[in-house]
Amino acid sequence: MIPGFFQGTEMPTAGWWEALWPDPAGVLSKVGMKPGMEVIDLCSGDGWFTLQIAKIARHVIAIDIDAHLLEVARHRLSESGLTNCDYVAGDAYDLTRLRPRSVDLVFLANAFHGVPDRPRLAKSVAAVLKPGGLFAIVNWHECPREKTTILGEPRGPKTELRIGPEETKAVVETSGLKLVQVVEVPPYHYAALFAKTL
Repeated sequence: MIPGFFQGTEMPTAGWWEALWPDPAGVLSKVGMKPGMEVIDLCSGDGWFTLQIAKIARHVIAIDIDAHLLEVARHRLSESGLTNCDYVAGDAYDLTRLRPRSVDLVFLANAFHGVPDRPRLAKSVAAVLKPGGLFAIVNWHECPREKTTILGEPRGPKTELRIGPEETKAVVETSGLKLVQVVEVPPYHYAALFAKTL
């Protein structure tokens, strides 16, 4: 385990990620992703969402603590001929250093449940958002792991790690960001969208 790696957020074995997210572009549309945006894909992993973000955004910064996964993402985007992405190995708590300029959207999928200090992460995100910018958290619903089956097997983080929209709202709003919408992301996720209003 890499020091600082969030619990229960490792990349899955090949196959079921694609089965869970057959339409990553559709997920991005649900969370307010629009052409021309400057985006951070936070805890980007192997770039499954980064690839689709890069097809829409003006520019994307893939940030992950695992440099090996960033190389996988770099290869994925390179194969598609996309050059509008920077790859940054670093700690998600330290966004102002990793990305000193403000962005329109911070996208975080399948990781918030494992963050040890969620208020600290929310403050880090708030600090790099432009006024009106969005923090999109795609998270597993708070339901037993044995009920979230993919390709016939229980998948996702341990049941006790999962948090619902209300807990996510309570934590993130300590940063000054305001919840604007919760949308369903079938089959097992929700997306909580927060805006920087200052």
